[in-house]
Amino acid sequence: MSKEYYKGIDKIKFEGPGSDNPLAFKYYDPEKVVAGKTMKEHFKFAIAYWHSFCGVGSDPFGPGTQNFEWDKSPDPVQAAKDKADAAFEFISKMGFEYFCFHDYDLIKEGSNLIESEKRLNTIVEYIKEKKADSGIKLLWGTANCFSNPRYMNGAATNPNFNIVARAGAQVKLALDATIALNGENYVFWGGREGYMSLLNTDMGRELDHMAQFLTMAKDYARAQGFTGTFFIEPKPMEPMKHQYDFDSATAIGFLKEYGLEKDFKLNIEVNHATLAQHTMQHELAVAAKAGMLGSIDANRGDYQNGWDTDQFPNNIQETTEAMLVFLESRGLRGGGINFDAKIRRNSTDIEDIFYAHIGGADTFARALITADKIISSSSYSELRRKRYQTFDSGKGKDFENGKLELNDLYNIAKDSNEISLESGKQELFENIINQYI
Repeated sequence: MSKEYYKGIDKIKFEGPGSDNPLAFKYYDPEKVVAGKTMKEHFKFAIAYWHSFCGVGSDPFGPGTQNFEWDKSPDPVQAAKDKADAAFEFISKMGFEYFCFHDYDLIKEGSNLIESEKRLNTIVEYIKEKKADSGIKLLWGTANCFSNPRYMNGAATNPNFNIVARAGAQVKLALDATIALNGENYVFWGGREGYMSLLNTDMGRELDHMAQFLTMAKDYARAQGFTGTFFIEPKPMEPMKHQYDFDSATAIGFLKEYGLEKDFKLNIEVNHATLAQHTMQHELAVAAKAGMLGSIDANRGDYQNGWDTDQFPNNIQETTEAMLVFLESRGLRGGGINFDAKIRRNSTDIEDIFYAHIGGADTFARALITADKIISSSSYSELRRKRYQTFDSGKGKDFENGKLELNDLYNIAKDSNEISLESGKQELFENIINQYI
């Protein structure tokens, strides 16, 4: 029997908004049906292995503040097993069904590729047992091709082919691990796929290389029987000055240019959206329009800081607006909602990680309930439909159906009287959101 790491904390239960218990859900009721699905089915909440079990609170100005019991063994294999024990205990106590990982979250990277492969194979076998015992599933896996100094100039886009080959080998091993653990999806986050300066960068060549790399990875995984979805995770900058998967629109354009849109969707992160000077709901809407809304990394940024702070979501208005897009686009294509967030550096008690995930789940649940009520019970949908009612019939409908030419528009305008202004009623829409929250 494995050691208990989160002592004194039982499984988190739903107690409703009237509960004062900080270790209970107030809005997230896994079996509650909203818009035809249970909350559990809508969200597929997942725990980020890297933040929850690897991040220790370090920052550029100081070392970590969170001393985890599972990090004490000098043996990397035993330390990895201890970490897995802690991870599956935590996920089970939260009552969630999924986790996500980078390859070297699971176990420390070896001194060479063969040693790394041996270590990964060992811990994958151990995690298979943990999955079988708990029923917890893998939402997606990925490879950390950005932390090691070898990737300082990128991985798939590195100007040195030998680094590209090493990245390919690492992704192969990460795909093997994901497939072995029955992962439902696989993510590519191009942490250093971009440039620090255009002066020394052949952007066109690097983009071609990235597309070739993704094609090779996709083809390999499909040949191994992987049927899940591949996700691209947009981010505009940080750590590079400019990253090639800048935002949803850029990533979609890239995928379509290189013929990858059938196999790839987007994994969209809140904090990355704000770094791109967008809202999360904008990024979701762009992806949904293209049929590429695949998965969500749930977090938020600090609006006074210009970097990726990865805080837990708690902005109910922002999340409600995002859930409106979520419901109108009929949910996610293959993915779920992964809490890609970390507790603060000065949050050092073992229960803090529970408070964080409880708050995040409740924020999404409350937002989902509110968004469903707005769509089903308010004038929101009808008001928005009316703004476009001139396209529902007559010449407007002909325009939408491609039956008019530019001269037709000229003739219609020529024969028209002065057009009166029509209010967009933005304030009314905003009031509806606040009313239902």
